Amino acid sequence: MTAEAGLSHWIVVPVVLPLLVGGLLVLLERTRPALVREVSLLAVLSQVAVAVYLFGYAAGGTVSAYLLGNWPAPFGIALALDRLSALMLVLTAVVALASVVYARAGDEARGAHFHALFQFQLMGLNGAFLTADLFNLFVFFEVLLIASYGLLLHGLGAARLRAALHYVTFNLAGSALFLIAVAMLFGVTGTLNMADLAGRVAALGADDAVLVRSAALLLLVVFCVKAALLPLYFWLPDAYGAASAPVAALFAIMTKVGVYAIARMYTLVFGEGGGVAADVAWPWLPLFALATLVLAAVGALAAIRMRTLTAYIVIASAGTLLLSIGLGTAGGVAAAVFYMVNSTLVAAALFLLVDRIAAMRGETGDLMRPLPLPEQGWARHGVLFAVIAVAAAGLPPLAGFLGKGFVLDAARASPLTGATWTVVLLSSLGVMIALARAGTTVFWAAQGRFEAPAVAGRPARAAHRVALGWLLLLVIANALFAGPLAQFAQATARQLEERSPYIAAVLGTQPVPPLWVPRQGMKK
Repeated sequence: MTAEAGLSHWIVVPVVLPLLVGGLLVLLERTRPALVREVSLLAVLSQVAVAVYLFGYAAGGTVSAYLLGNWPAPFGIALALDRLSALMLVLTAVVALASVVYARAGDEARGAHFHALFQFQLMGLNGAFLTADLFNLFVFFEVLLIASYGLLLHGLGAARLRAALHYVTFNLAGSALFLIAVAMLFGVTGTLNMADLAGRVAALGADDAVLVRSAALLLLVVFCVKAALLPLYFWLPDAYGAASAPVAALFAIMTKVGVYAIARMYTLVFGEGGGVAADVAWPWLPLFALATLVLAAVGALAAIRMRTLTAYIVIASAGTLLLSIGLGTAGGVAAAVFYMVNSTLVAAALFLLVDRIAAMRGETGDLMRPLPLPEQGWARHGVLFAVIAVAAAGLPPLAGFLGKGFVLDAARASPLTGATWTVVLLSSLGVMIALARAGTTVFWAAQGRFEAPAVAGRPARAAHRVALGWLLLLVIANALFAGPLAQFAQATARQLEERSPYIAAVLGTQPVPPLWVPRQGMKK
């Protein structure tokens, strides 16, 4: 049911595999609980392998479609694989691997159904990156959000319950707006297939301009809620700060779903070829992204807990990504693709590392106040924090520096050049100062002035070291292979700009003839 026989059914595997494994794990929790963690890890490893395979196939520039139910688009549900969706699958899989390995050291046992919820979350994420249908994008959004509600509450506690309430309220409001926007678009165009929408929106007349532009702007609001853009970011600092470390690390990719949806819809449907809705987002998106960067810098400087600081770094990365996309140029999209890889890996690594630092500090946790240093492990964690802080702040020689350089370069032809350069550089300075203050306070200042922690911290285990080492290796590899990644990012931007291959792949893929017809050969 794909355009290319070589892919067979591999495109649908990132959706079906975690769905089946999640259901299996619910059963195993009652019958064979000892197998749950092993099956979950094996499933995530399999998803890494499948994602890498699909990435290798899509890297050549081929856009491939898969017809679920064997119905032709736009009548049936279609999945589509291109460079951008393949990259997001790989990012999701590698971050998920670090999270599930880290959880094996004890976080998984804090509550019920962790691994099943984890797999359903992966299903929602992968489905959102692969779907070629706007309504099914809504469905996958709801799947990943429902799973994330459970993961956020995993381990219970008043702080998590309060954060989950805000998180659910914001996202339910976003879901309601999503349905309204979908209904408006369907009423005007008669379709929700993204490739079909691209053609029908471009052909609309002036009489439909108000409705289609309103729907496009409503969708922009929804996606900005998911990406935590100002003023719709309120749920993120508390939610990410309260979640357990492996959950927060996985959530680092969740905000990128909103960024991905904006990159997809506002280049394919509402981009330059969008007719009466052409470039509808670009007057608004850069301005709110710039304001988000200012907010993130102030929030990072004001943070008194390391988890909150990390959450504001996630907001800063979302602001940088949407600013790049909002420039409305291929160079801006390429800069966003390049920067997305480093920012996602760094945020996930920082959430895990902060959890280890908090565990070693006993009841003081991640509160940024000086304490005596333990005898073992402190120097190693200090070096790790320094490396990840350099990557998060966008300093050389790591890839964050190159990513922000690409963003600034892409802004040179924009009317917002001065504002972009000023805000990006000053916000980066603010984040760098916040990280430097955190490092000096926790690892250096006043080491002998306070009594030892009243509650001994949780010792590091092999799973902690493996998960952190895996992400650190990827961060360094991202810098070492920055050249090929930059070329891939530029090719991805060109592919998004050239809409016709995506449209042709989705609408041109034909159903596969059945292998067996039940009534064939029967007499009338």
